[in-house]
Amino acid sequence: MKLKFILLLVFALLFILGGSNHFLNPQIYLSIMPPYLPWHSQLVFISGIAELLLGFTLLIPTTRKVSARGLIALLIAIFPANLHMALHSELYPILASLLWLRLPLQALLIAWAYWYA
Repeated sequence: MKLKFILLLVFALLFILGGSNHFLNPQIYLSIMPPYLPWHSQLVFISGIAELLLGFTLLIPTTRKVSARGLIALLIAIFPANLHMALHSELYPILASLLWLRLPLQALLIAWAYWYA
């Protein structure tokens, strides 16, 4: 198997599992929603559906480019929640340094998605 295809499977699985987790453990995602955003439950639901849908359609060659672009948009859309966590690390049971490290990881994930776009 080619490395790019193996990494595609890993990337898609990351979003499929993450999207599934929105429904298995919604409280985690609700707890990281920035207070300035409305409709927390609905946004967690929508982002879970988006992760599942984009993760699965990333595996289909004819929808791969559109899905990768959708994942880029999704990663940009969820960045405020990650930034909120880093800025308010005292609210979360995660080391502050890990929350700050997660921010540049978003750029890496966007680059990874762009590789398939």
